This record gives sequence, C-alpha cells and structure tokens, in this order.
Amino acid sequence: MSDLVITSPANQRLKDLVTLRRRRIRESTGATLLEGLEETSLALDAGVRPFTLFHCPELMLDRQVGAALVERARDAGAEIVELGRAAFEKVAYREGPDGILARVPAPGLDLADVDLPDGALVLLCEGVEKPGNLGAMLRTADAAGVALVIAADPVTDWGNPNVIRSSKGTVFSVPVAAADSDDVWSWLDARGVEVVATTPDTDVEHTDADLTGAVAVAVGSEKYGLTDDALARAHHRVRIPMVGRANSLNVATSAAIVVYEAVRQRRTG
Repeated sequence: MSDLVITSPANQRLKDLVTLRRRRIRESTGATLLEGLEETSLALDAGVRPFTLFHCPELMLDRQVGAALVERARDAGAEIVELGRAAFEKVAYREGPDGILARVPAPGLDLADVDLPDGALVLLCEGVEKPGNLGAMLRTADAAGVALVIAADPVTDWGNPNVIRSSKGTVFSVPVAAADSDDVWSWLDARGVEVVATTPDTDVEHTDADLTGAVAVAVGSEKYGLTDDALARAHHRVRIPMVGRANSLNVATSAAIVVYEAVRQRRTG
C-alpha cells in the first residue's frame, strides 16, 4: 500500500495534529509533537515508537538522510505520511523546518514505575516555568548521565513541543517524571535520596558538599527559586559563589554547575 500524501493545509487531519500544541489535548491523548530530523533520530535511538511520521522531501536539507530516517520510523511501526510544503508548514512549529515531524507518545513516567539505581544522581526541578530552561536542563542531564529528572509541581509538561525542541530530543533519552511536591518528597525519602537545595542563603559552597551518594540536586522557579517548604525539607543547602552584581544565575546554568560538580566528585572520589 502506498503512503498517504497530503497537500492541502486545510486537511482535517492536519488541523487535529496542530491541536497537540495545547497541553489539554496532549494530556487527553497521551501524544505530542516531535519536530526535526536530529531530534527524531535521537528519539528513535532511545526506543520511541512514533505513531505517525510526517515528512516533506522538499524541505529536507539532505533527502538521502531524510529518507533513511523515514525508513527507520517505518521499521519502528510508524504510519508514514508525505506532506506538500504548504501542508508541512501548516503543522511545523519551529522556524526553518527541515521536513520531519512525528506524532509520538508523550514522554514521562509515573514515579511508582521508576526503578532508581543505587547512588543515583537525580535532578529535581520545582515549579520551573520556561520550556527553554527545562530543555536546557535535560541536555545537561543527558550529557552528565543523570538517572532521573523530576518536575515537582510542574507548570509545563514534559510533552510541551518547546521543551522537546529546546532539549534537542533528550527528553526521550533521559527518564523524566512529574508529580506534586508532597509525592516527590515522599518518593525520594523512601529511597534514601538526599536533597541538595541550591540557594544563595547559605555559607556552604557547592564544591564543599558531598554529592557522591544518592542525591537529588534541587532547583526552583526562575523568579522565586525553591519554595520555603522545599528549603526546609532539603538535607543540605548549597550556593554557587558569585562576585558580580546580579544575585542569581539562570536556573539551567545553576543546575548544570551543581550537577557537573557531582559528576566530578563521583569520578575523583
């Protein structure tokens, strides 16, 4: 059977696809959008099985590479749909689309289903709002070998297309979960994970804390940082030394600095 070809931007199926930009639709369907050849390739490497892969040969920078990815998705069980340029640009959500867009299962695990290894390094994000920051932290987590990234009291969902885009697809290669704060803290306590809170309100520098055991590095919202409740529950508080006039770093930068200090300690300890 030949693959379906859609050329009209007004096609109802494309209109339905665009609704996945809304969180309510993502949560009700369990699906989301994944755009980009590189991102889709990484997701396939991580074992993601797309529901549908939409492709536009006219927009591909390298048609041979694009065609190979289409076949990989087909082999993974995806329905393959070819789109005309106008139709693809209707559903694309990023500037300069490269002709690859997939409808995939939304990322995210239930905490109850997570099997955390001994001595795991976890990244805990409390109330982080901006998809770009969540995506940047996922790229750090992927590079550093973080075992799990948890969104506590999440403002956005892991399936947000902008989280996926800014993570370069690593949201599919790093285990991620989301839950309310009470459930997160209970889950961490039950597994003996010590929480290290990042805050300027301490004299302990991040390099002086022991980050070699089962540890969750905790960062808070862009505007307010960690909540008072999180700071009170944390086992340790650390600060990143700063000599400039600004009193805080970007949350993704802070997470990267402390996570890589944990990596350094684990390699040299």
